[in-house]
Amino acid sequence: MATSSQRPERAYHQDYICRIRYENDLPPPPVSLKMLDIPIDGLDYYASPGFASRLHRSQPINIEADSELGMPINLVGMPGVFDGDESSIQAPSFIPPIHPKDKNLLRPLSELGKPKYQGGGISFLRRTEYISSATARARTEDGSKSNAKSPAPRPRKAVDAAKDEPINVLRAAIRGFDIPHSEDAYTGPDSKENLRGLDPSAADLEAWNNPKHPAKSSLRALESYPILPDLQAIPDIGNYMIAKFTANPTQLVDKYDPRLDVGMLKPNDPTEATKEEYQAKLAAHAANPASNPHPGGMAINWNFYLAPDEETAKNLKRKLDVDDPDRDDPGLYTSQSNDGRDVFRVNHQRVYETGRSTAMDPDHAYKEVAFALHDGEVSANSSRSTIPSNGSLPHGSKKAAYYYPIAQKMQLKPHRSKNLAKLGVTTRIEDEDDEMKIDAFEVV
Repeated sequence: MATSSQRPERAYHQDYICRIRYENDLPPPPVSLKMLDIPIDGLDYYASPGFASRLHRSQPINIEADSELGMPINLVGMPGVFDGDESSIQAPSFIPPIHPKDKNLLRPLSELGKPKYQGGGISFLRRTEYISSATARARTEDGSKSNAKSPAPRPRKAVDAAKDEPINVLRAAIRGFDIPHSEDAYTGPDSKENLRGLDPSAADLEAWNNPKHPAKSSLRALESYPILPDLQAIPDIGNYMIAKFTANPTQLVDKYDPRLDVGMLKPNDPTEATKEEYQAKLAAHAANPASNPHPGGMAINWNFYLAPDEETAKNLKRKLDVDDPDRDDPGLYTSQSNDGRDVFRVNHQRVYETGRSTAMDPDHAYKEVAFALHDGEVSANSSRSTIPSNGSLPHGSKKAAYYYPIAQKMQLKPHRSKNLAKLGVTTRIEDEDDEMKIDAFEVV
């Protein structure tokens, strides 16, 4: 039983108000309802194959298509296809620019669908203030806008215009080298030959001594490597090329073939027709770079060589490794030449031709590089013969991240002119490749 000190529970009463603005009262049916038995024998007629055939004949096709329905499969008429030139049936080397009218078809999925609602008055609603933006909700009872003050804008930091001066920009760049090599920092007066860097702040020294990840502050750096060029490994042309096979170059399909680590590519001298075509493309690019992209490297043929077995590939790889202490062991050789010398023999596999090729911009020669991390550990048993006569350290003896510039990327596809000649499809056989082909190499 409730006592007088307890307050009775307060009841909340709420009415649901529904108002019908537009009424459409239908009159009752003039007769009483009755179930009718309607025959459905026509279902068999519409489901029969004959109905679909007659419908197909009565409705003509509203498209104009050729005999191949827009997908040509007849090789007759394709220029050069029977002479080994498959460029007419392959995708173009350079993707044409997208027309402005077709850019809407390439919009991502996040931009498709219904547009987001934007606040504003809606004409067919009576009380639009209930669904309006936050500005309408901030109105007071008398209809005036709220006089709540907006937050004060943050004061902007003063920009020191002197930092943008060329001399100060150069000093800041020198400071970046002085922090890791403080013993070599120049502290004398400024001159035409030498320039002092800016004094490093405590934050700069802390960032160098304790580097932090820009996005994950919980990560900790374990090692740091100076970036240096590997001068002993850079070839005479000054850069490297990346070659990618369009098909498996060996018969081994279930695992990686270790012989590819020491595979060799020998370029063939381009023909005069190839040189003239390449020079014409370069001239067209120089005249109109917007319409004629850079042709890349010259399309030449390559002879591919591989070791005959995995044991020869393993020993040849050790022979080429300058950090291997036993690289000069005579027992690594697996063959002998005609004059009795110990050699490695690599055999010719097949001829490849250059497919898609991309050359780097000469103005940005180091846009793409390859890195090799060396910890600087030299074996105590390594021979002194690996140290050059000029007294410089052997490759890998200094801890660094060595970089190798990449100047060209290309795809290598099998040379198919001879295969088509064997099948009798064409009578053209390029004897230039046979003349320049070497059946085997002997590596000393």
